[in-house]
Amino acid sequence: MNPDIHALCERLIPATYVQQGREARRAHENKIRNLLEHRKWPEEGWDDATIELLLQELSVMDSNNFTANCGVGEREARIASSLVARRHYRLGHGIGRSGDIAAIQPKAAGSSILMKLTNAMALDALRITGVRSTAACFVVPLATGMSLVLCFLALRQLRPNAKYIIWPRIDQKTCFKSILTAGFQPIIIENRLEGDELRTDVEEIERKIQELGAENVLCVFSTTSCFAPRVPDRLEEIAKLCKDTGVGHVVNNAYGVQSSKCMHLIQQASRVGRVDAFVQSTDKNFLVPVGGSIIAGTDERFVDKIAQTFPGRASASPSIDLFITFLSLGANGYKKLLKERKEMYVYLQEELKNIAEAHGERLLGMPHNPISMAMTLGQHAEDDGKAVSEVGSMLFKRNVSGARVVPKGVTKTIGGYDFTGYGSHCNEYTTGYLTAAAAIGITKEDVDLFVKRLDKVLAKRADKKAKDVGLDDVNYA
Repeated sequence: MNPDIHALCERLIPATYVQQGREARRAHENKIRNLLEHRKWPEEGWDDATIELLLQELSVMDSNNFTANCGVGEREARIASSLVARRHYRLGHGIGRSGDIAAIQPKAAGSSILMKLTNAMALDALRITGVRSTAACFVVPLATGMSLVLCFLALRQLRPNAKYIIWPRIDQKTCFKSILTAGFQPIIIENRLEGDELRTDVEEIERKIQELGAENVLCVFSTTSCFAPRVPDRLEEIAKLCKDTGVGHVVNNAYGVQSSKCMHLIQQASRVGRVDAFVQSTDKNFLVPVGGSIIAGTDERFVDKIAQTFPGRASASPSIDLFITFLSLGANGYKKLLKERKEMYVYLQEELKNIAEAHGERLLGMPHNPISMAMTLGQHAEDDGKAVSEVGSMLFKRNVSGARVVPKGVTKTIGGYDFTGYGSHCNEYTTGYLTAAAAIGITKEDVDLFVKRLDKVLAKRADKKAKDVGLDDVNYA
């Protein structure tokens, strides 16, 4: 309310009461003023009333909410359902324009402000969590895979003759399919087995660049966050190699923002070598619904080029979700979640180690993977991959989600490329195994329930095996 309206209110009720209301509103407005002035992620989280007040103020700035609006265009943010309108706070115009997803939309001043603030807080978040050299970023309403495609297509404008992407193998369909979707030929680099870990073969990457010719290689496509027993790539060495050879470097940092180790790798890589762009999921790192990611880089001009590669305007939903979450958590609230995640990683590791040993298995040594861990499933499988897969099915039926069970010897074809030992990131890993991750938001209750159900599943499998062996003995006699 403006001063004139407050003055009119004083004709209806005592002025002191109106003054109290004005002071209460001013407290909300001061938070909003600080956000607009500094464009930084607030240290402390906001209450819902302040967030909703800001969303309402932004919404009324969009042309579809003007009381005198007369829209005669083909896109006027008309919304048929009131439920849908409320779900989006009546922000219906989306973000960006036809030539640039980060451009201001004339019909949608409020949505444009929201986009700019969200991108600013996302930039702050990436710097706070470890990549201090991040120069620019933007939220894109695409999940990680399609966002990586955008990065490759933008990089192609700088390297028009390149047709290869060198890719240290990670058995995750999205990563591989992003290369194919962008129209490039993948050069798959098998990982090296070091102890229990699968690590980057930097020498083979260098050999391939020399063999193919640096001018023909678009980029090295590396990975930070990944399923055990693979660990984050040797980013510093890759970045130095890319800088020396003039080859691009794109990093899949899908759920790496929650890991100080992953973010440190990107920071160091950008300091000593070349990192053109790194991409992270919004849902995996910031606890919002699936549908968005953050594309970032240390060169603002290249990040702008990626934004300009996006054809048309885009949905504002992922930006709205992230905007609300940033303000609700505050930087301190997010740091608290990161601290709790690290604690739960240690706790899950200890509990999984105990369960493994109790059933004659072992926890694989993964000192370089800060999120995912794995335990062997050799005892329950021997040479039978179906027995390993059955453990995964039994866990799923008991409402355990996210655990991955990987038997030996699985083959898979993706886009005409054959992968041996698919799921284990190499042709032949030493054992079947089960993975679990201590990701942001996990609780002690989650760990305890998972371990309890896993214990029962492994015990049941052991009982079944014992009965099968006994039955075989009787038949043999």
